[in-house]
Amino acid sequence: MITSLITDLAFILILGAVVTIVFKWIKQPVVLGYIVAGFLASPHFEYLPSVNTEENIEFWAQIGIVVLLFSLGLEFSFKKLVNVGGSAVVTALIIVLGMMTGGFAIGHLLGFSNINSLFLGGMLSMSSTTIIIKAFTDMNLRQKKFASMVFAVLIVEDLFAVLMMVILSSIAVNNSVEGVEMLYSVGKLAFFLIIWFLVGVFVLPSAFNAARRFLNSETLLIVAMGLCLGMAVFSVYCGFSLALGAFVMGSILAGTSYAERIEHVVAPVKDLFGAVFFISVGMMVQPQVIFDYWSPILILSCVVIVGMILFGTFGMLVTGQTLKVAMQSGFSLTQIGEFAFIIASLGMSLGVLDPTIYPIVVAVSVITTFTTPYFIKMAEPAYNIVERLLPKKLHFLIDRYTTQASVESENTSLWSSLLRRYLWRVLLYSIVLIAIEVVSAQFLLPWLQNVIPSWYKLAGCVITLVIMSPFLLALSVPVSKKVERQRLKEANARFDVPLIVMSLFRFALAAAFVVYTLSSIFNIAIGLCFGLAIFIMLVVLFSKRIGNRLNNLESKFLDNLNERELRRSGKNNNLVSDLHMAFMTVGTGCEFVGERLADSNIRKRYGVNLVSIQRGAISIPIPGGNNRVFPGDVLGVIGNDEQIQALLPVVEAEREPINSSVNASNFKLTNVQLSDSSPLLGHTSASASLRSKYTSLVVAIQRGEEFLKPNGEVVFQPQDIVWLVGDPQIIAQLK
Repeated sequence: MITSLITDLAFILILGAVVTIVFKWIKQPVVLGYIVAGFLASPHFEYLPSVNTEENIEFWAQIGIVVLLFSLGLEFSFKKLVNVGGSAVVTALIIVLGMMTGGFAIGHLLGFSNINSLFLGGMLSMSSTTIIIKAFTDMNLRQKKFASMVFAVLIVEDLFAVLMMVILSSIAVNNSVEGVEMLYSVGKLAFFLIIWFLVGVFVLPSAFNAARRFLNSETLLIVAMGLCLGMAVFSVYCGFSLALGAFVMGSILAGTSYAERIEHVVAPVKDLFGAVFFISVGMMVQPQVIFDYWSPILILSCVVIVGMILFGTFGMLVTGQTLKVAMQSGFSLTQIGEFAFIIASLGMSLGVLDPTIYPIVVAVSVITTFTTPYFIKMAEPAYNIVERLLPKKLHFLIDRYTTQASVESENTSLWSSLLRRYLWRVLLYSIVLIAIEVVSAQFLLPWLQNVIPSWYKLAGCVITLVIMSPFLLALSVPVSKKVERQRLKEANARFDVPLIVMSLFRFALAAAFVVYTLSSIFNIAIGLCFGLAIFIMLVVLFSKRIGNRLNNLESKFLDNLNERELRRSGKNNNLVSDLHMAFMTVGTGCEFVGERLADSNIRKRYGVNLVSIQRGAISIPIPGGNNRVFPGDVLGVIGNDEQIQALLPVVEAEREPINSSVNASNFKLTNVQLSDSSPLLGHTSASASLRSKYTSLVVAIQRGEEFLKPNGEVVFQPQDIVWLVGDPQIIAQLK
């Protein structure tokens, strides 16, 4: 069994290595190379040996899915979801709902069952993060504003995909779409996501900082993978999938200051097991099925391309983006990728997906991956055509931001901030209180009943209320600050009515938790009689004392949540008008490396504003004219697309290596005996310019039996034996 497992793994990795090298050579995505390698390793390709046991590959592929989702989570972070704003959320929602509806309808037209059509819609609604990042990098578009919007949509799509996997699993198990069951699954998912998030944000950053001096690369890899697999197992215990737990742990770690290091050390593991997963996808390709279903493959490819363009563009327009940004974003999302395969694998593992759909989806993914770069290039010409044909009544879509930027009043902005803070506090603390009640009912009370049968209800009630009390008070304290209330009072004399309503609702909700706890342990009469009295007593006696601790607790939570962001000064890539923030790494060939910013005239020459310099762990916000820029610095720059694109090649330029034709592997310690015609005669080691002319270094000069130090004063003479480090062929010229 072990020999067979290793044999299969060795075979597919060697084959995958050969095929991906070929794909690198022909400049095609590596993912496609893995899929082709999987097809060559499968029983469907008779000209090469196939794997001995396909179950072995499925085992490795499952690990691959876990590691892939963990890596996606590391790029996600809940903080990043908050930063991308409503535009990305609404756009992703429109795309997912639109493509799922279209996929479901096309599935029915092609003769698939309800469950197969539903899975098909889910697969068609997920764009490929891997392919888009590869395409943007190759085409030097990552600093464009629309690229940042596309990345934001992909982040939200990843979250929707995880949610979709839970919902599809529930539907597949019940073999029907039950509204109550689905709502229960979604609510259960939201509950556990927030609990894991809260615990992770409170515990993990502090734990990592406490163990900082022990966390070298090896230890960090073990810790990260242990947390990933541990959360994956816990997720299964809670009734979810391995992949969900891995994604959640990755997203929690993404907010810590160790995220980049974890991404770096986990990358080889992700590459290895990710390759095995994509190879396993390729093994599902059946040429006969593709030949028989060429028509559905072409139809679904057109549905993906046209649907993504329409829904992506429409979603961006609805959320206030300009027509150009909207079309560029829509044209960039025209493919399906890794999540489509993961959803297909889920359907296969649950036994509800028709086996013919898998190779069809793989074929659609291959076609749309090949066409992605071409559609990205077509976006701007298509926009120019639409701009010419657009009726005058709709011209506001073109320059809507130039006339509407920053029209939101200060008063509206303040109310939005208050309402957002209010909703988050109510949601988070309510879920924490529900979690305490669930743990109390499921574990604490049964345990106390065995220990103290006569008093277990009273003891359980007291312990539960004591644990709940800080969160009940946090739910009750005002969300508005004195300064904010004063500003609202100046703007509107009736400002206090909404605040009073919000306060009454919070008090009622907190009191309801106390009443419910007492009622569930004793009865409704005791709950109503004593619940309100206990709640009022808690508020009167402990509100001030616990209030300060709650403020410290919330401050620590926010510091942990923002730990990674606090190391950078740029917090949001989406600014008003056509401006946005880009981060670019200074190359060795940057023309103003080492100069004072006052002398480089970056703003005057390129029209951009330099707002931050990140140098390792050091952050320089709003650098002054005396600050200097060095290779490896990450510059936070604000400007429009054209300005940033003009600056980017200047900043990221790399200096050509000196004597690039010299092969460093040929450097050796060797010697030459100087003849009467040697070019070194009459020179010293300093004046002979050996470093620049011959890429060599003098180590010693042997004159007779004496060894002289090359101190820059010893003059070379005939018959001297000179010991040098360099290329022997070049050094031979010195004889």
